[in-house]
Amino acid sequence: MKRNLKTLLALSGLVLAGHAAAQITFYEGEGFRGRAFTTNERVWNLERNGFNDRASSIVIDRGRWEVCEHARFEGRCMVLRRGSYPSLREMGMNNVISSVRPAESGRRYSNEAPEPLAAVPDYEYRRRANERVFDAPITSVRAVVGPPNQRCWVERQQVTQPSRGDANVGGAVVGGLIGGILGHQVGGGSGKDLATAGGAVAGAVIGSNQGRNGGPVVVDRDVQRCQTVQNTQPDYWDVTYNHRGVEHHVQMSAPPVGRTIAVNGNGDPRQ
Repeated sequence: MKRNLKTLLALSGLVLAGHAAAQITFYEGEGFRGRAFTTNERVWNLERNGFNDRASSIVIDRGRWEVCEHARFEGRCMVLRRGSYPSLREMGMNNVISSVRPAESGRRYSNEAPEPLAAVPDYEYRRRANERVFDAPITSVRAVVGPPNQRCWVERQQVTQPSRGDANVGGAVVGGLIGGILGHQVGGGSGKDLATAGGAVAGAVIGSNQGRNGGPVVVDRDVQRCQTVQNTQPDYWDVTYNHRGVEHHVQMSAPPVGRTIAVNGNGDPRQ
């Protein structure tokens, strides 16, 4: 009996330790914006925490969590793993969660949600739970444009080039035949044979030279051309702001809206 009791106590300690290590944060707005609520234990009814049917995005730092659309873990439920969930719309859980509890360690659930967008929670610029936020005045905004790019392409063009000066083989053959015929008509006996041979040679030489010294030749050729293109779209915006007398800088993917930027007590930007 004592042994069984010790075993149960040990198992309970492991479960409690696993639950204490888990942590989940709910955000009112998508993209981890707005008011936040963090817990590391089960909550039967989020109405008491002012977060009933209000969660639009979730970050799980540790463990797995089961979220349900009704109080006391009733209605439709889903199990979420560690990571960032910037929107709950595709899961059908946006603004409907009323209770939450740590998932049992080692248990396989049939209602596990798809992989989170980011397996490791990203805290940069996200507002932490119960974190006080201040409006810091913006002193300057500078659009930073990247270096120019070189754009190259290949186009088909007509190119003029000199003739190669190769021997005209066809002209040599025709010239040889004509020269042989003309030479055969000269003289008689062995003299006629010599005249025939000489005429063929002379005709071949003349025919082969036809077209060798002609004018330029026009051919089609692929030509590569390049052009330097200036960037007009900024890569980022360099924003300078002042918080408690200290100047801060932040790089933003879009220009800030308004004349202030939300920061925490240390001057770190917050969304």
